[in-house]
Amino acid sequence: MTQSRTGGRILVDQLVEQGCDRIFTVPGESFLAVLDALHDTPAIETVVCRQEGGVAYSACADGALTGRPGIAFVTRGPGATNASIGVHVAMQDSQPMILFIGDVDRGMRDREGFQEVDFAAMFTPLAKWAARIDDPKRIPEYVARAYSVAMSGRPGPVVLALPEDMLVETAEAIDRPRVAPPAQSPAPEAMDALMKLLEDATDPVAIIGGAGWDAGATHYLREFATRIGIPVAAAFRRQDAMPNDCAVYAGNLGYGPNPKLVERVRTADLVLVVGARLGEATTDGYSVITPDHPDQLLVHVHPDPNELGRVYRTDLAICADMREFAETAALWPDELIDFDCGKKAHDDFLAWSTPEPTDTPLDLGMVVKAMRDTLPADSIICNGAGNYSGWWHRYWHYAGYGTQLAPTAGSMGYGLPAAIAASLRHKDRQVVALAGDGCFLMNAQELATAVAHDCDMLVIVVDNGIYGTIRMHQEREYPGRVSATSLANPDFAAFAKSFGCWAETVDATADFAPALKRAQAEKGVRLLHLKTDPDRISFGTTITALRGKT
Repeated sequence: MTQSRTGGRILVDQLVEQGCDRIFTVPGESFLAVLDALHDTPAIETVVCRQEGGVAYSACADGALTGRPGIAFVTRGPGATNASIGVHVAMQDSQPMILFIGDVDRGMRDREGFQEVDFAAMFTPLAKWAARIDDPKRIPEYVARAYSVAMSGRPGPVVLALPEDMLVETAEAIDRPRVAPPAQSPAPEAMDALMKLLEDATDPVAIIGGAGWDAGATHYLREFATRIGIPVAAAFRRQDAMPNDCAVYAGNLGYGPNPKLVERVRTADLVLVVGARLGEATTDGYSVITPDHPDQLLVHVHPDPNELGRVYRTDLAICADMREFAETAALWPDELIDFDCGKKAHDDFLAWSTPEPTDTPLDLGMVVKAMRDTLPADSIICNGAGNYSGWWHRYWHYAGYGTQLAPTAGSMGYGLPAAIAASLRHKDRQVVALAGDGCFLMNAQELATAVAHDCDMLVIVVDNGIYGTIRMHQEREYPGRVSATSLANPDFAAFAKSFGCWAETVDATADFAPALKRAQAEKGVRLLHLKTDPDRISFGTTITALRGKT
């Protein structure tokens, strides 16, 4: 289409061309022309959030679920700065996202006008690409490039600033067709080298999940791993990269992993890393696998050549699309060695992920067990940051790709906005938002968004009256010297009811399963407020025990 249109209309038309069916926004006067174009665009649902941090988190989660960029619109100044946390998460999580920012008029630029920020300068360190569109005729070019950059190589966020006067200017522009990410197959020579390394290995392990992962990668990697019997560990908060009932699934790395899995990785003679970046959390500060990994061979498979050899000495680097690599491996025609360590690693995982009762009044291990007994296996579990998440990371069994939304960036406040995106994207699935008391109040206002858009979801707030993770570190370093980690909380059940949610408070283990069943009998947004003992600071220790170590 080439007829004369406003910049706002051209932009929305490009989103339709790219297959966008939903945007997340807090409206601003700087992009009214876009909102006006959306009024006449039934193909795109406009989800109005209550704070730009919630907008960006929801868009990031939507991109994680679809593999195409989640779309966010915010206004300049405070809108953009509030949204910046979602850009940071999308970058560290390698998720495709595009943040559009309404900006000052072109003629006002560089005068520090009302809420003016140099967005290219601000977001360049946070995003894959940050730019400003000054000519409405070039909107199709910029949008197509934004989709391409966001999805190619290591996926990530793109930020585009939209001058207000550019959006109302009329121009003739040629629409760009839908962009598809390039799918690069692994080099045959590299695959042959990998198979030879596997033939010589005695104790290999695979670490999977990360950039460009999809259901196809999960399917084929499972076939390959079970065929040869190699233990498969999930990178930090990538536990849905492999169905946890897979016969060779070994559990997850990150914070609080199974010590037997950590030892297995430390002593492996060959480490096959597929999709993961081997970041600080996955490697426990680059210690489980060291950057030079003496006495170990490292094969690193990643879709972005810039990630290969960036931190780790790599014995074999394979630049390939995750699905293409996994399919090539699964269909490898030659006979391959059969390892017996995969089954043992899975047995270790099952033992580690089976909760045993403790004497705490509300036992979160038993809470997760009740959820496993009650909720569908393919439930989508969404959480932010905090020690509370450790119980689900350890005890919940993820059914496969698309069942875990959790920020590898370790950002608080992500769970509820992510659950909103998941609930809207998968109306037929059970969606659970998990949050600690500190984490929840980072974005609790998005309950209004969930109710307004008829989300059907369960929210679980774990309330121990403290910033738990920080208190744990504080007690370890400065036992008994409590400072800035205590919280005064509202009645979260009453708070939720004020938004129109169904809610109950639970403070005893025996009461949780009946409350969960009552919640499941309801529709809409349901919230369970779990009041827990602050002494039980994690699934592995207590504050009392930490203080006793001095």
